[in-house]
Amino acid sequence: MLEIERGGADIIELGMPFSDPLADGPVIQQSSQVALSQGITLDNILSYVKTIRQSSEIPLVLMGYLNPILAYGAEKFFNSAARSGVDGIILPELPVEESKRYKSTFDNAGLAHILLVTPTTSPERIALIDRASNGFLYCVSSTGVTGTTSKMRGSSYINSVKTNAKKNPVLVGFGIKTPTDARRIANRVDGVIIGSALIQRIARGESLEDVGVWVRQLKKAM
Repeated sequence: MLEIERGGADIIELGMPFSDPLADGPVIQQSSQVALSQGITLDNILSYVKTIRQSSEIPLVLMGYLNPILAYGAEKFFNSAARSGVDGIILPELPVEESKRYKSTFDNAGLAHILLVTPTTSPERIALIDRASNGFLYCVSSTGVTGTTSKMRGSSYINSVKTNAKKNPVLVGFGIKTPTDARRIANRVDGVIIGSALIQRIARGESLEDVGVWVRQLKKAM
């Protein structure tokens, strides 16, 4: 994480592994299974955040699913996350209508709640989700799951999101893997989100230095 920051990342997303993910593709599913088999828990993850906070103030966002948080206790978890140094939470399966019940909990903990829009989201719903989200708006680039080769939607979709999202910066994720991918979309959005491609590099045993060089290439492309 510190090497990613040195490479120029503006925000780091830290995954909370779950056995039954909805939005994650094969790469992140596999990494989650490895983490769970090693006994990783939400408390472990918050402990890692505390450790990072000893050396870094980079914004940290947790991404995961609601079920483990409910088992932990939602209010307890959000407050513990904030005390650990977490800045925001992404819960892909939590729709905007259901997110209202947690708004005061997020607000009281001082956490950003980052919501997602997809190519099937109507312009009216994009505006609704943007108003409910804070920190940034997560724009899913294609139908499907993370790390897939699904074709990224064209400029009309991105333009619709940018037109209807009046409140938040728009960051695009899902299927972005290379500096070329990032460069292709850089002038249309406020940032890109890359997860599976990074995990693949770690799984291949790339050195910290190599990962840092790759992140710097992505940053330059943006």
